[in-house]
Amino acid sequence: MESESVTTPFGRRPMSLALLLKQRRGEAIAAGTTRSKWKLFRSVCEARAGLGVTDRALTVLDALLSFYPEDELSSEKGLVVFPSNAQLSLRARGMAAATLRRHLAVLVDAGLISRKDSPNGKRYVRRGRAGVIDEAYGFSLAPLLARASEIEAMAAGLAADRQMLRAMKERLTICRRDIAKLIAAAVEEAIPGEWERISSLFHALLERIPKAATPENLPPLLKELEMLRLAIINTLESHEKTQMVSTNESQFERHIQNSNPESLSESEPGLETAQEARLDDQPRSGLKDDDQGRRGDGGQGLRAVRTDAGRLKSFALGTVLKACPDIADYGPGGAIGSWRDLMTAAVTVRTMLRVGPPAYEEACAVMGPENAATVMACILQRGGCITSAGGYLRDLTRRAGRGEFALGPMLMALLRAKDPPIAEVS
Repeated sequence: MESESVTTPFGRRPMSLALLLKQRRGEAIAAGTTRSKWKLFRSVCEARAGLGVTDRALTVLDALLSFYPEDELSSEKGLVVFPSNAQLSLRARGMAAATLRRHLAVLVDAGLISRKDSPNGKRYVRRGRAGVIDEAYGFSLAPLLARASEIEAMAAGLAADRQMLRAMKERLTICRRDIAKLIAAAVEEAIPGEWERISSLFHALLERIPKAATPENLPPLLKELEMLRLAIINTLESHEKTQMVSTNESQFERHIQNSNPESLSESEPGLETAQEARLDDQPRSGLKDDDQGRRGDGGQGLRAVRTDAGRLKSFALGTVLKACPDIADYGPGGAIGSWRDLMTAAVTVRTMLRVGPPAYEEACAVMGPENAATVMACILQRGGCITSAGGYLRDLTRRAGRGEFALGPMLMALLRAKDPPIAEVS
């Protein structure tokens, strides 16, 4: 410790218990504690708000430290400085005597320095015969050194808070800009949404921005603004996805209408009737793939043959609707009267079963539009047995591309599942 004695103030300044406790706490310096006085002063400047001192008081502290002869503060070398008022005023940038006394009191109250008054209130030093200081009266820097670790930790914490606050202000500025421009873009492009209400909410949040932002009052407001921005972005992205899906489906429907019109069964009723009759004429047990070579119909039984273009030949529309009656509910007006109606219903079912447009377009390209629609009708009819309609369709498309898939067995299985069973034709 610097001293075991208690220094009472000179003159009319009263003694108090708080002053006594500050003196004792300020003198409790751990052995071997040293600090660079200017680094410690920088920490005091950074922790100024937490210490409750003003910039003018820091100017006085700077002047007092300049009177300490060493660069490092150490209790072993004494911590009392004793400048006169005139000298202290000069080093405090010419501060007036009354102002100087006021800020010295601020430093004492903040627990950064303490007074060590002489019997007559003057500041001076008494030296021994060897010139060594025996006793000094003035201002003790012991409280500053005793609180060095506390001040440094406080400075680090406040610096982190300032950095975090600066980052939050930057995020707030960017968020404000994003919301304003996104709302303006949505209104200008006439995107559906409650933009007037969202704009009002946005301005209400802006009015709540505090003039004196702190790490405590800014995060809740920033969170609300970021949630509003996310909601706007989700609305815009949802609109964009809807537009893309609508565009893809329109293009796909045009592709269906323009592709291979000669193969549509409504244009060839005779072929449709003949195919249906051939299907109904087969035994219930079905045919294996190698049975086709022994048939007199050229292998055009339950297993549809591939055309020269590599696509599967369509079965009769009546047969498809008989095997898959549920698809009729999704046709135009709740009925299906043509292949085009079936393909339109298939697009609706595709969306309902979460089959992606790429998967369905690939099936149309490999199997043909009629057969892809037939497969979708079969998938709908067997909906309870299929976990992923999209994955199932892709698998069938790959098998059809390798020549390993036929519509006949799938349709026959659905016909057999109906009650009563199909009657054999003699």
